[in-house]
Amino acid sequence: MSHSSPSHGPQEPLFGLDELPRAPATGPAPTTSAFRDSAQARRLLAIREIHAEPAAAVSPRGREILARFPGARLIEVDSHWRIPALHGNEGSADRWMRIKRETLVLGVKKTLTTRPNGRSADWIAPGPSNGCALSCVYCYVPRRKGFANPITLFTNIDRIIAHLGRHVAAQGPKPEPNQCDPEAWVYDIGENGDCSVDALVCDNTADLVRAFRDWPTAKASFATKFVNPDLLDLDPRGRTRVRFSVMPAGDSRLLDLRTSPVDRRIAAAADFLDAGYEVHFNLSPVVVRPGWQEAWAELLRHMDDVLPQRVKRQALAEVIMLTHNADLHDVNLRWHPRGEDLLWRPAEQETKRSQNGALNLRYRADIKRGALSELRDLLARHAPWLGVRYAF
Repeated sequence: MSHSSPSHGPQEPLFGLDELPRAPATGPAPTTSAFRDSAQARRLLAIREIHAEPAAAVSPRGREILARFPGARLIEVDSHWRIPALHGNEGSADRWMRIKRETLVLGVKKTLTTRPNGRSADWIAPGPSNGCALSCVYCYVPRRKGFANPITLFTNIDRIIAHLGRHVAAQGPKPEPNQCDPEAWVYDIGENGDCSVDALVCDNTADLVRAFRDWPTAKASFATKFVNPDLLDLDPRGRTRVRFSVMPAGDSRLLDLRTSPVDRRIAAAADFLDAGYEVHFNLSPVVVRPGWQEAWAELLRHMDDVLPQRVKRQALAEVIMLTHNADLHDVNLRWHPRGEDLLWRPAEQETKRSQNGALNLRYRADIKRGALSELRDLLARHAPWLGVRYAF
């Protein structure tokens, strides 16, 4: 590994040479798949720097990840959550995209808590990651991090799965249907990351999909904006729900940077269904701007035209209106101010203080109510097969 000095931020201590994980852990080798090793995947993630907690670096999963990026510079950190060179460095905002492409963080998830949800899922699982290589301008995850938001992967996936197994067993069979699922307890496994992108780096996503296929009373669920064909080989047996997030293509090109094009996400739905996944859609976020109704009508017509009946028969949607944040707005102005022309519209938004003290902006109640009504009308007209599980 290279030991050259970093070109930005304060110097971080390096692991001692005796501590450097130089080879994968003993046991099965990490999965090698065609897309993970493709030129497209390497363009998305060309890792040059890995910030790692010592326990994460020497764990079996950590060793696998380090072996996958042998040329990356390894930097020791006390906490994956507090890295001054990234999260506390105001200059990181100017390198927002480059950091996402070239930087990885490895940590150990210390608090394993499964929280009730009731909207998209019955439960929010302790996720295998935090942060993302994609650059969705409206993403809520970086609001608490500061000036950078690369992927943080948690290497103690075995403990996460063991925790979930105990939680699933404790619930027993689901007593009655609800909006999350008629039969299974649904666990969102990707609240703070994109599981499809995580799978380019390691087998955390694969391990979770394989675990849930053996739990007959439960179902995993995650939203994604990235089409990773490697996931087609995991044999989920109907126990994992993939929610492809879609929005009008023009909005996506401005707001969903580094993601798969929307038409590619839609086109992938049949392949994922045929591979054993349940496939739903997130209409998310709905950005109210001049002409938004025509743009969504075009998107829904496209979905109706290209999706086969077998996808339509089982598909449901979640509708999520845009929520923005004052601190994220300030960061975005440093690296992508054009996106803020659509997101930051104080005359149409109202503030709400979140539980963690952040100042969030949501559409005024009258605007949100009217937009949801219009979108439901568009669905009834152009995609009547797409029922809405919930709208928020």
